[in-house]
Amino acid sequence: MGIFKAGITVEYLNQWSRNTMAENIGLEFTQIGDDFLVANMPVDKRTQQPLGLLHGGASVAMAETMGSVAASLCVNPDKQFCVGLDINANHLRGVKQGFVTGVTRPVHIGKKTQVWEIRITNEAGELVCISRITMAVLDKKE
Repeated sequence: MGIFKAGITVEYLNQWSRNTMAENIGLEFTQIGDDFLVANMPVDKRTQQPLGLLHGGASVAMAETMGSVAASLCVNPDKQFCVGLDINANHLRGVKQGFVTGVTRPVHIGKKTQVWEIRITNEAGELVCISRITMAVLDKKE
């Protein structure tokens, strides 16, 4: 048994992302593991900077989306919700075309904070960006 709520599917995550930045940048969840999520994002006119390279902001948007979704799947949505506190990213390699793949895994899952690492690779499996997001776990008001 994994860390995420039972019954969550890739289809649900992609439907949940409709009409959000994730949909606008073409981010698509592809796998849910016991303690990780995987998503792909195209490198195209939606995610490139003027020189034709993957925009660092697109990588950060991918990382924030993946970490936020993963964190939200670890709390009871009737009682709590998660919001980003801090995110950092190191951009290690340029990408001009194709797809990048992100994998997010927990570093820490606590009662009031969560920390997630997101590793983004190119189609050759080379590390493009590594990011870490800290999430606040907040209680819903009754």
